Amino acid sequence: MLAKLMAAPVLVVLSALAPAEPLPEQTMIGFQTPSRNVVCQFFSRNGQDYLRCDIVDMNVRPKPPPHCHAAWGDAFEMPVKGKPERVCHGDTVSDRSLPVLGYGQIWQRGGFTCRSEPTGLLCFNVMMRGFALSRARQVIF
Repeated sequence: MLAKLMAAPVLVVLSALAPAEPLPEQTMIGFQTPSRNVVCQFFSRNGQDYLRCDIVDMNVRPKPPPHCHAAWGDAFEMPVKGKPERVCHGDTVSDRSLPVLGYGQIWQRGGFTCRSEPTGLLCFNVMMRGFALSRARQVIF
């Protein structure tokens, strides 16, 4: 099902959805998948909005690049306009108090759209760049 979600027609349909009502200001803005394996948070840095998603358990963890001397492979970040990437990090956005995004539900905030499915999570920005994340596979597009 996740592969089907990555198809262009579905992305166009998802991006055409009306933006969700803004949430009241709070410390953490984000969600976790029903399996609690992927946790995402929305934040701003230097006037730019970002979405970061961390995976708790992965079947295979990629080898870190030479410049990364911290955790690698389980954190993905993207700006609202730009390309997503894996990030070298010493922190986490994982927080069990975040609401659960149920299977089939869509989360939207600040130009980001995510959809939770039993096979994983699909997120993209206003440029239709994003990532598909699951325990078995992580794809950046």
